Amino acid sequence: MSIFRGAGVAIVTPFNEDESINFDEFGRMIEDQISAGTDCIIVCGTTGEASTMNDDEHLATIKYCIDKVNGRIPVVAGTGSNSTKEAINLSKKAEELGADGLLCVTPYYNKATQDGLYAYYKAISDAVNIPIIMYNVPSRTGTNIQPETAVRIAKEVKNVVAIKEASGNISQVAKLAHLADGCLDIYSGNDDQVIPLMSLGGIGVISVWSNVAPKQVHDMTEAFFNGDIETARKIQLDAMDLIAALFCEVNPIPVKAAMNIMGYKAGIMRAPLTECSDAGKEKLRKAIKDYGLI
Repeated sequence: MSIFRGAGVAIVTPFNEDESINFDEFGRMIEDQISAGTDCIIVCGTTGEASTMNDDEHLATIKYCIDKVNGRIPVVAGTGSNSTKEAINLSKKAEELGADGLLCVTPYYNKATQDGLYAYYKAISDAVNIPIIMYNVPSRTGTNIQPETAVRIAKEVKNVVAIKEASGNISQVAKLAHLADGCLDIYSGNDDQVIPLMSLGGIGVISVWSNVAPKQVHDMTEAFFNGDIETARKIQLDAMDLIAALFCEVNPIPVKAAMNIMGYKAGIMRAPLTECSDAGKEKLRKAIKDYGLI
């Protein structure tokens, strides 16, 4: 059974000037997402800067999100790690906190083999009872889940029900959809490829773009599901300049800058990420204005 269908937001984590988490602003962001029709909140992923959090901060952010959402839509917690032991620890605690599902990125830096990836997801699955979304983003991790491996995991490992596909390789997605033949939910991990991926059988997106335009992302997926492909296509294409601006520097630098421009208190980046350049901010301001968000 799918964890969600449609528009999931890979939500940012707002920080105060002293790098503490701004929970009040985080709550505002969560409420705005739900009000705009977002179908799922993915907390403590790449966009949420989880890699710069210690375990206490990571789990406090997950807990706050779960408590704030209070069952209105699913909450998926990012709990992957380059250490299988750490991924298991975070996954078990996220389950205890009430997460509806887990987003587990492939182990980064280590560059696990395909058999290693299988063992990683099986070990996490054996430790929890809630659904798991694999997260394939080779540009960040140095590791690509091959379609054959993803399908093997889906068929043989309990709880692994979906994959966030951010390889950017539509041919790979097509092969995955062909081999999976419905045994694995596929979510787009690239905002500029949502409709192409859904045309291959994907059921939605885990989106950075949704941080600034949640209604549009939700409406796009809903239109596609309702058979209004022309509307879905138009929403996707109309947002291409904005999406490009949101990735003009490494994620989540631009999206947090965009949210600050729009009046949110997304705050600062945690090192080693730096603040958005002046050129990047100008690109964002123009794209946000042209898109009608300010």
